[in-house]
This record gives sequence, C-alpha cells and structure tokens, in this order.
Amino acid sequence: MIIAVVREVREGEKRVALVPESCKKLVQAGILVTLESGAGESAYFSDDSYREAGAAIGTDVAGLLGGADFVLKVQPPDIHPALGRHEADLMREGAMLLGTLVPARHPDVMEKLAARKISAFSTDRIPRISRAQSMDTLSSMANIAGYKAVLSAANALPKFFPMLMTAAGTVFPAKVFVIGAGVAGLQAIATARRLGAAVEATDTRPAAKEQVESLGGRFVGVETAESAQDASGYAKELSPEFYRKQAELIASRCAAADAVITTALIGGITAPRLITAEMVRAMRPGSVIVDLAAEAGGNCELTRPGRTVVERGVTICGPLNLPSELPWHASTLYSRNLTSFVLAFWKDGRFDLNLDDEILRGALVTHQGEVRRA
Repeated sequence: MIIAVVREVREGEKRVALVPESCKKLVQAGILVTLESGAGESAYFSDDSYREAGAAIGTDVAGLLGGADFVLKVQPPDIHPALGRHEADLMREGAMLLGTLVPARHPDVMEKLAARKISAFSTDRIPRISRAQSMDTLSSMANIAGYKAVLSAANALPKFFPMLMTAAGTVFPAKVFVIGAGVAGLQAIATARRLGAAVEATDTRPAAKEQVESLGGRFVGVETAESAQDASGYAKELSPEFYRKQAELIASRCAAADAVITTALIGGITAPRLITAEMVRAMRPGSVIVDLAAEAGGNCELTRPGRTVVERGVTICGPLNLPSELPWHASTLYSRNLTSFVLAFWKDGRFDLNLDDEILRGALVTHQGEVRRA
C-alpha cells in the first residue's frame, strides 16, 4: 500500500499530516510512504528527516495523489492553487482518504469525494470509545487550542494574570471564566491556573464539576435533571428553561471576569450563542473574550471569525486555527493519531476495510460513490 502526504493548501495551515517518527513506523509495517517536497517545512520537519525515516520525497503533486492508495491530510481537500484543480479530483478513483473532514461543514467536498468513489474517513467522526482514544485528533488539537487560547487572552489583557507582591503594592490575580469543560476547556483552566489566574468554569454536564475542581478551578453551573450529553459523549441541546438560567449565570460571570474563554459546541460541530452583545457591553473595558468556537460561528454574538474586534473596550478574538500556531507539536500529535488509525486496521499486508468494526463504520463518510449520513 502507498500512503501519500502533500503540503496543506488551505490558507494559514502550517501542520502536516505525517511527521518523520510516524513515517518510520508505517515503513517498518511494510507501507510505502510518499511525501511532497516541503510538506513538513512549515512545521519544521525537513525533507531529509523524512528520507531518514524511509519515506520517498517527490515534487509531482498530481502524481503523488494519483498514485496513492491512501491519502492522509489535515484539512479537507481543496483547490490546489498551483494546479488549479481540486485535490479530490487528483486522487485515484477508489482510493482512501483520512483527515479532519468535518462533513457537516464541507458538503461540497463530500460530494466530490463520493463522485471519485473515495472511501473517506473523517477523524472528527471516530467514536469516543476507549479503543479509539489513540486516534482522537479532536482531543489532541483541542488540548493545543485550549492552551493557546489562554496565552492569547493573557497577551491581549492589559493586566497581569498572576498575583504579585511588589514594593508598589499587591497586584491581584486576573479572573478567568471558561465556558465549556471539554478537552479544550479543561486545558484552558489548567493553563490559566499555571499562569496564576483565579479561574471559574461552567458546563452543561454536572459531571464536569469534579474535573474542573481537580485542576484548581471553581465550578459554577445550573442544576438540572436533564441529561446533558449524547451517546457519543458530546454536549447536546437542552430545554429553553435551562438556557434561560444558563444565560443569567453567564451574564453575571462575564461581567466579573477579566478574560473569558469559550469552547462550547453541540454535537462537536455547532456553536451555541451563549454571550450576547448586551453581555459584552456589561463587561469591564480592557477585558478579553477568546472564542474557540469561532470556526463554527462563535459562542459570542459579536465574534467575527478570523478577526479580533473591540466593542466598548472589550477585545473579542475569533481565532480559526490555533493548533496551526504550534505546528511542531500539533503535527506530531495529529500524525500519531492518524498512524494509530492506519496501523489498527493494517492486517496481513493490507488495510482491512471491515465495516463491521465500530470505528471504521463511524468514521467512514463517503464510500462506493455515496455520502454516508450521520
């Protein structure tokens, strides 16, 4: 089997789908790995490091994609700027693809892949079961996003994060409010605490309380008898009465906070609007919001995806791809996830596409000319 990795073409993407250490594992398993020259350059992995790992380096993108049995990517396929053709159209008909495809946000790409009879696996659809933990790119990248979000907030805040005792008097710690205690939220709590901030966090899942407190944060939440997560472990929509109470809590905590980090997604892809323009205007001038749900539209009404705006002295950051800002580690973790997926189903010198397997069945989004719906 031939695996191909090409340079990511989406604007601002610095990650690469495979790093040399993963290439070495795949090659040792009997898989031929081919990469476009410079594919790892933005993540600080040289062509020579890939050659040393046993990978073949080429410059013909169309040839690499067209000759591969399995293509590994970070972002969904897109128009190649130099070739003027869509990457999906360059792939061999009937080949396989693995990457973070987010089919609900890229239906046009799904149709293209189906038209090429590509068997495409989306890592964001991998079931959240113990056997698949090593393949979980969402958690790997959310950890990075949560960490980087706090650094972004600290950089934008016109105050110190930690408490300081100085000759000029005491500087009290910044107050950070984290909305959503999933992987990104928990990392944000941990990072803010390491920087010395006083941290509060909320989540629709009462079970998150123990996790928040274990990291030194204070949990604030709305009591409810409703189940707050679906069978996949993601937060789900709740009743209007719950959201009314939640809005009151969020308004009060935002007004008291110096920095707010929002991470809330429903079903892993839909961003609920939790911070209204009125709530923002009630915040203190100089305070900061970092909206990690910006790519899905944002948790804040005033978020502008990909931009930083200021509303009545409140800075609102809408980053789209924070993991790409730490490309070395982001690529390394992502690459390990993809390699774990491939090797888990590598049997007797071939990739065993057994759709009776829960992981493969859940991750497969296009197959045999059809788009597979959730």
